[in-house]
Amino acid sequence: MLARDIMDGIKGQPRLGLMDIEVQRNAFGRQRESFETELDFDTLESPLTAVFIRAPIVKKTGPEVETLAELPEGIVAARQGNLLVTSFHPELADDLRIHQYFIDICKTI
Repeated sequence: MLARDIMDGIKGQPRLGLMDIEVQRNAFGRQRESFETELDFDTLESPLTAVFIRAPIVKKTGPEVETLAELPEGIVAARQGNLLVTSFHPELADDLRIHQYFIDICKTI
């Protein structure tokens, strides 16, 4: 939704286009290919459990975008200024560190 460009988007697909990234929709497959994995996140001291469900992947980033987490397939978390995107669902895990990270971003605005 925040991506400026969507590789396989539908013509006229709504998006905010606020972040200088290009994404590929459903990069890991359909919902039945959903999975969990331990993920290193640049701002955290230890890995977190990331839940991926029909997840997009960031294929390209602009110069002001900071990559925060990657899998072999590509970027799964990034930040540009006060914008934060993840390909996984932090709300589905018990780990609240991504939520706290976002709150901390909001406090600096």
